[in-house]
Amino acid sequence: MTLRTYEIRTYGCQMNVHDSERLAGLLEEAGYARHAGERPADLVVFNTCAVRENADNRLYGNLGHLYPAKAENPDMQIAVGGCLAQKDRGRIVEKAPWVDVVFGTHNLAALPALLERARHNRQAQVEIVEALQNFPSDLPTRRESAYSAWVSVSVGCDNTCTFCIVPSLRGTETDRRSGDVLAEIRALVASGVVEVTLLGQNVNSYGRSFGDRYAFGKLLRACGSIDGLQRVRFTSPHPRDFTDDVIAAMAETPNVMPQLHMPMQSGSDAVLKAMRRSYRQERYLGIIDRVRAAMPDAAITTDIIVGFPGETDDDFEQTLDAVRAARFASAFTFQYSKRPGTPAAEMPGQVPKDVVTERYDRLIAVQDAISWDEAKRLIGREVEVLVGAGDGRKDAATGRVSGRARDGRLVHVAGTAGPGDTVTAQVTYAAPHHLVADGGIREHRPWPGAAEAAHGGPQQLLTIGTRPGAGSVPARRDVG
Repeated sequence: MTLRTYEIRTYGCQMNVHDSERLAGLLEEAGYARHAGERPADLVVFNTCAVRENADNRLYGNLGHLYPAKAENPDMQIAVGGCLAQKDRGRIVEKAPWVDVVFGTHNLAALPALLERARHNRQAQVEIVEALQNFPSDLPTRRESAYSAWVSVSVGCDNTCTFCIVPSLRGTETDRRSGDVLAEIRALVASGVVEVTLLGQNVNSYGRSFGDRYAFGKLLRACGSIDGLQRVRFTSPHPRDFTDDVIAAMAETPNVMPQLHMPMQSGSDAVLKAMRRSYRQERYLGIIDRVRAAMPDAAITTDIIVGFPGETDDDFEQTLDAVRAARFASAFTFQYSKRPGTPAAEMPGQVPKDVVTERYDRLIAVQDAISWDEAKRLIGREVEVLVGAGDGRKDAATGRVSGRARDGRLVHVAGTAGPGDTVTAQVTYAAPHHLVADGGIREHRPWPGAAEAAHGGPQQLLTIGTRPGAGSVPARRDVG
């Protein structure tokens, strides 16, 4: 009997990448096989994002491209999940009647059953629930990487940023118990993982659900006691909840990387207030100063929105001033776009597109110059690089391998090494968004899981914690 094949197309944030690995695990446990051919898969799953203005157009355009394949093969199935599915619900099958299943952010585990029901009934199945049914990390997973893994510590968000639709789609914050998080990390390390990234919509508010405001710092320190775990990262923290105990834990725990991605969004106090961000420029820059005092070589990155409603020329200049003061290693910059259902979409003072574009270009120029200056400071220094799979598109032609330094920068290293290996090399060239080390590899530590991977066949499904239907999710915290 030929197994039905699946393909998952993932859009958006790291949480969606994490969830897609869980969807892949669920499908393979249900008997599907990963698609590897030229013809369309028997099942295509879209795990969608709702943050950007063009998210809707992108989804419906891609669904339209699949219509001919669906018409040719009526047994093919198409499923839509993620934040846009949670938002649009039944409207998806109204606009694209060839979609078979729509499911939301809270019921990932239901996908195999919904697919079977749609196949049996020959009718689209739309199932959106309002409360988390199973913590995603409790589900089986098919990880994309054998040596690096996402570990979710919480889902949902209690913030009410006026530009963001995520809290209404992912719900209020629910935290996992630290014992469950650490058990997952230990199991991952036992399977060959050497790097984990702790995930949460607001990762450093972790512990609020069970009344421990210092829980995230404690969790970082506990990660430091796990043998074989070489690197710990986390994303994304909120400046409101960034406390000195977390800075101390980062500085004092050797396997916590000197890297911090902390969204600033704007450098203007007036805009931050309109965004409902509960900090101001002085507090934000003060956190950066304390991080650098504890970790002088930390690479700090950020998110910035240009053209938020009401942003004046002076507001934008304040953002540029903050960028120059912060000296970010890099920044993810966005032109503001309306999201229906958010307070910002109805605010007066929507900034004209041409003004937003001009400001955006100026911000990019300022930040690229800073990124390049910061990168050039590393020329001549030794960096330790965790080699990645596919991190360097030109590696085969240039005789290099590529991966991430401890501070998260992309480094291209002359020499030979495999994914998961750790190499040390001296930086010989710097560009704004990458480093080059053409002097060769000075030290080479092979990936501990290489031998097992070579002889153990395909990566096994990993399941941690409560299985679907076998237990309950921790109680959600009431928000007053």
